[in-house]
Amino acid sequence: MAQDDLKDEQCSIARPVALLGDRWTLILLRQAFTGVRRFDQFQATMGLSRAVLAQRLAQLVDAGIFERTAYKDEHRTRYEYRLTDKGMDLYPILMALRTWGDKYLAPDGPFLLYRHRDCGGHAEVLHACDRCGSELTARDVVVEVGPGLTASS
Repeated sequence: MAQDDLKDEQCSIARPVALLGDRWTLILLRQAFTGVRRFDQFQATMGLSRAVLAQRLAQLVDAGIFERTAYKDEHRTRYEYRLTDKGMDLYPILMALRTWGDKYLAPDGPFLLYRHRDCGGHAEVLHACDRCGSELTARDVVVEVGPGLTASS
């Protein structure tokens, strides 16, 4: 199955993977979360070809993850790419990947530390029950059919 075929799967993991799962998109989002907004900034910090970067940004704008906003630069109109609310909701996913990478792929310790701006504590990603607040692992969860699953699947 090709990655693009995943977008039609009735699966809440397959569909995001179809959109976000190529080798550059998550890195592009990481840069956006650090304040990068302009095309030339993305290109300089990522070393990505103009064509690939333009394609990824267009996909993310079409998906509603980025909003393209015009600005003037030396009498010419250029564009910034700002995360939408939908894009901002990807932050915990990137931080979960970071946590996993720090634990299993960084033997000398984390490359960067993420701290709470107000108190200085370490930023952590928690998966919790919406009713009782308990932290959850895969062993604590039961999977049930949801309203979005159709009989044809």
